[in-house]
Amino acid sequence: MTGFNGTPHNTAKYGEIAKTVVMPGDPLRARFIAENFLEEAKEFNHVRGMLGYTGTYKGKRISVMGHGMGIPSMAIYSYELYKFYDVDNIIRVGSCGGYLKEMDLFDIVLAEAAYSPSSFADIAYGYKEDLLYPDEEITRKLEETAEKMGRKIYKGIVHSGDAFYYDPAVKKEPPYPCIAGEMESFALFANARFLHKKAACLLSISDKKDAAASPEERQTAFKEMIQIALDTAVTL
Repeated sequence: MTGFNGTPHNTAKYGEIAKTVVMPGDPLRARFIAENFLEEAKEFNHVRGMLGYTGTYKGKRISVMGHGMGIPSMAIYSYELYKFYDVDNIIRVGSCGGYLKEMDLFDIVLAEAAYSPSSFADIAYGYKEDLLYPDEEITRKLEETAEKMGRKIYKGIVHSGDAFYYDPAVKKEPPYPCIAGEMESFALFANARFLHKKAACLLSISDKKDAAASPEERQTAFKEMIQIALDTAVTL
């Protein structure tokens, strides 16, 4: 792309980002993935501390970049990757709160859909639905990769909420049987749909009613989820 000088949020040059990007929310987790899983990883962005790297994994060129917290942040970073850097596939690897009693910390959730009461998709694209979907092929491959690793996963609808803290007196339960709560997948799926790209979401449980992972564990303890995502990414 001649004359392209990056965006206000990403200073990577065109061509420095791979066709497939694995995206954790935490930029420090992106650095962890780059340092522990990728070979010859090179940083392509550090604007606003939103770290991004490109390297190779099992011989395949892969990028990893943080997307921040919440629908607006994911909406900005994933849109720019798709639109301006010609990324084809994004796999979100995030943390979530488990809604099912049988779930334990670090169990893995595969999003089959994302519900949100957010107005983002309507404001941005005129999408009236409150339920958006990931790419079927990538989602199927993530499940197959997990099965090959012998890793049990929970599949279902995830709740992409707008509020992390809320008044219990006004809390509204999702109208669908959601199995986990997070804050970004709805925006990712909306962007992918509008731009005719592909997206999927794999989550690891960091919180449940009676337990929570530490900040350090959130950065480094999601290794199986990361492995599943990367082993899937090399097939795309």
